[in-house]
Amino acid sequence: MTANVAVETTPETPVWNDPSHPVSARVDALIGAMTLEEKIAQLYGVWVGASANGGEVAPHQHDMEEAVDLDALLPAGLGQLTRPFGTAPVDPALGALSLLRTQSRITSANRFGIPAVAHEECLAGFAAWGATAYPVPLSWGATFDPDVIRRMAAAIGRDMRAVGVHQGLAPVLDVVRDARWGRVEETIGEDPYLVGTIGTAYVRGLESAGIVATLKHFVGYSASRAGRNLAPSSVGPRERADVLLPPFEMAIREGGARSVMHAYTDIDGIPAAADESLLTGLLRDTWGFDGTVVADYFGIAFLKTLHGVVGDFADAAGAALEAGVDVELPTVKTFGAPLVEAVTDGRVPESVIDRALRRVLTQKAELGLLDRDWNPLPPAFDGADLDDPESLRGTIDLDGPENRELAREIAEKAVVLLTNDGTLPLDRPRRIALVGPNADEAAAVLGCYSFPQHVGVKYPDMPVGIELPSLRDSLTAEFADAEITVVRGTGIDDGDLSGIAEAVDTARDADIVVVALGDRAGLFGRGTSGEGCDAESLALPGAQQQLLDALLDSGTPVVTVLLAGRPYALGRAVADSAAIVQAFFPGVAGTRAVAGVLSGRTAPSGRLPVSVPNSAGSQPTTYLGARLAQASEVSNIDPTPAFGFGHGLTYTTFAWSDLTVDAEEAPTDGEFTASLTVRNTGERPGTEVVQLYLHDPVASVVQPVQRLVGYARLDLEPGEERRVRVTVPADVASFTGRDGRRIVEPGELELRLAASSTDARLTATVTLTGPVRRVDHTRRFHAEFAVED
Repeated sequence: MTANVAVETTPETPVWNDPSHPVSARVDALIGAMTLEEKIAQLYGVWVGASANGGEVAPHQHDMEEAVDLDALLPAGLGQLTRPFGTAPVDPALGALSLLRTQSRITSANRFGIPAVAHEECLAGFAAWGATAYPVPLSWGATFDPDVIRRMAAAIGRDMRAVGVHQGLAPVLDVVRDARWGRVEETIGEDPYLVGTIGTAYVRGLESAGIVATLKHFVGYSASRAGRNLAPSSVGPRERADVLLPPFEMAIREGGARSVMHAYTDIDGIPAAADESLLTGLLRDTWGFDGTVVADYFGIAFLKTLHGVVGDFADAAGAALEAGVDVELPTVKTFGAPLVEAVTDGRVPESVIDRALRRVLTQKAELGLLDRDWNPLPPAFDGADLDDPESLRGTIDLDGPENRELAREIAEKAVVLLTNDGTLPLDRPRRIALVGPNADEAAAVLGCYSFPQHVGVKYPDMPVGIELPSLRDSLTAEFADAEITVVRGTGIDDGDLSGIAEAVDTARDADIVVVALGDRAGLFGRGTSGEGCDAESLALPGAQQQLLDALLDSGTPVVTVLLAGRPYALGRAVADSAAIVQAFFPGVAGTRAVAGVLSGRTAPSGRLPVSVPNSAGSQPTTYLGARLAQASEVSNIDPTPAFGFGHGLTYTTFAWSDLTVDAEEAPTDGEFTASLTVRNTGERPGTEVVQLYLHDPVASVVQPVQRLVGYARLDLEPGEERRVRVTVPADVASFTGRDGRRIVEPGELELRLAASSTDARLTATVTLTGPVRRVDHTRRFHAEFAVED
């Protein structure tokens, strides 16, 4: 089927290839010249793997899909290339050459010369062999520092662009609702404001490098029942509107994200991939999003195979397109022959093809991929000899000194000191017993979407590609004069008790015990954390609690170190450990960051992005609970956390004082301004994180007892004090009312200036006056902090 539309062209340059024309005119002209098959070809990807010797990519044979014949597909064109670098270990330079040659093949094969968009995962760094593995998003949240995450994302984006990649499948903006969910490590935390601000910073950084940021998973994936991956989500409209959606609103409006990935899940029986009210009504018509919506991998086919809302793949394609999905990923399944047949027989109108195609081609035009002088040569190959592939090997460094310095800065800012009886920092111990399954495991700092854990585990004979010091290595370097004895004690999840006696004997002979516990990241049951690695409870996996309890009985002070992807209940260790240090998969510099905190070389400054439970079986719960979610006399289950959201200790002390409020009343379209003084009253430099929580004592619908609406990091020298001023717009008190509309209500509010959700230091009571006011996605999102010089 061909749609013939008259277009203006010159003999030299068709309109669609001429950047002097408006993008809309170029896209319209191109759509008008395309056949149905050519249109549809731009709406799907093919999963490929770069050649290890620099040749063209080969289709990746995934166990969920049939083989793909590139020779048959390419004459019609190709919308996307899926993970050329993230499918198998390939030298970055040879991977870039392979991608270049494949793009040349794609453009030569289709009559319009349109290249594909190449996308990659970049959740904790560019997921390619030899690329820096940064801390996971849960550690980003622990920094409470959007600027450093923006700089990290910009560095990731530059590396991706340097080798020819256009789109990154990050960040994850799911808000943690149940810490048993395996993908908690991929999230930024349990508070929508923290997720929104940190996630938006990541988007800004990635987009600044020219990479299309993809927000995922839209929406409700993290609210699955019992924390099971890909389970139904039980979410009411207000929880969706007030907890799950705000990070996406912020990242689109303030971050400029150009792509959104639909979630796998269904809410109240409607799968996200077929939810027109979500993907078109809310996302586009209300929020004004004009980018592309891409499918989560195999998500369109799942409408038939998992959700059962359509009878065949053609209807799955039609349902997704009607809802607002533009691109099928990771490979062609429903948008190929089934969709051509559905349009031909009238089941799917060609207009929905054109609507999606317009978005896809607009983005390609904005990326320069439709320009006549577009060149697949990536920046990294400027001046290189492409005819000698072996001469290129090793010439592209994706783990350079600037990357590793950023990874170090984030890891150090993300380490959270949970308890400390004064044992830390360690004072030149002579004998250290280093015990536990993560004591000498280099990969203990990596999340499941890092290349070594996501792909590299399938290639055990291939070098890991990056320097990964274990905690043993880092403690040996940090405490060069100490005798360090390493005993495993037990495995991560094998339940082995046979090594505990040796561990206790070693502990008794030491001055201090450092026990390294936590997770092993993996996929679909290969780990204790990661996609498809959900937990039945928040007890430490395997026999780790038994090991910990035995060490606490040894008589030697125990410093508990957690290298994990989620928070765990720690039992008696909460009270009996000399100190507890929490690190959420902190990346290549993670063990050095932990060692630096233990020695005092680094002052701990991380804060919890998720609550640490007191009981292993109290889930699901987060600090955002309403009054009925708190401990009470009518239930024997106490959900009170051992350590609340926002908690984190330092090696100094701070005094908060002199709270003033400029005016205690403001209209529902006004704002309040409060000021306070924070002073470092200790003898060491330190970082305080001033957190502002809002408490609404009387509202027309049930509200959380408190919620975060702003924060600021303060680095203070001993004796230094700073005056902090915070402007609080009435908009941050908004919530979804009984009629489903977002409103600001008049009434009394508490502004709680706090060191954590469980440690309010200063409270101001203020009042909003006037009528109930409606607000929308253009509302002010932030309580703005200013630190006076």
